[in-house]
Amino acid sequence: MLEEVERWLTRRSWSAADRPLDRLLDARNGANGASVSVVLPALNEAETVGDIVTTIRRELMEKVRLVDELVVIDSGSTDATTEVARRAGARVVHRDAILPRVPAVPGKGEVLWRSLLVTGGDIVCFIDADLKDFSADFVSGIVGPLLTDPSVQFVKAMYDRPFGDTTGQGGRVTEMVARPLLNLHWPQLAGFVQPLGGEYAVRRSLLERLPFPVGYGVELGLLVDALHTVGLDALAQVDVGVRKHRHQDGQALGRMAASIYRTAQLRLSRGHLVRPSLTQFERGEHGFVPHTYPVDTEERPPMREIEEYVSRRAA
Repeated sequence: MLEEVERWLTRRSWSAADRPLDRLLDARNGANGASVSVVLPALNEAETVGDIVTTIRRELMEKVRLVDELVVIDSGSTDATTEVARRAGARVVHRDAILPRVPAVPGKGEVLWRSLLVTGGDIVCFIDADLKDFSADFVSGIVGPLLTDPSVQFVKAMYDRPFGDTTGQGGRVTEMVARPLLNLHWPQLAGFVQPLGGEYAVRRSLLERLPFPVGYGVELGLLVDALHTVGLDALAQVDVGVRKHRHQDGQALGRMAASIYRTAQLRLSRGHLVRPSLTQFERGEHGFVPHTYPVDTEERPPMREIEEYVSRRAA
């Protein structure tokens, strides 16, 4: 297995500089060029979302035409996120306005899943809305392999993640939870530098086949399911430099870790466990009485199973 990962690292790991912008434009404008949608999931990101939108519009939509649409999906911000994003030039859609017959639940994965219904690109590029010192390489770098190599289906960004002034100490949940899980249970994915990173580009034809965990487990879930759906050689990663963003406190990281672990557990047990439950006991008049409760493992189904999506794509 280690040899397979090493071969993959040699064949499927690149730098953003390996594909200059003019090469990407030639591929984008060729006879088989794919359209590109960029999606920013956002919740109270007024401080950063405007700069990200401005950079993408200026560098990849106005100077050159690499990106076809830029959409911010707001999941209930109470600050000026929507106003800032609109002023910067993004189309803003509220999570609850998408597929209203299915009540929305809180969570990043919920937003990403619904975004497929309001975007049209052949390639969908997800970018977190809390990035600081944002570079257009985060987009062009990860869509590049998809534009130039038809065998590539899913591309993750990789980068340094400083914690304050300390280099390489970001990504605490990755190092303590996700990386051990992947190395132990899905060793083919051990070569991914940032498996939980929120910046990745995927062919729509693959995304619409995958279930989406509604919460923080979405990145791990999509990566594992993509491996089983299209194989390791269809996955890749691109170095885009340094990622700076707002760090969360320990309690928030604990909740994130629990969600990621639950996502992994579901995939490990999927063969024999449809919906996990928990049985607890309370002492009653005649001894202990069992009470069984469902464990929340909610995931949204593959988008190609949603009638509204199928109708929209057919039109």
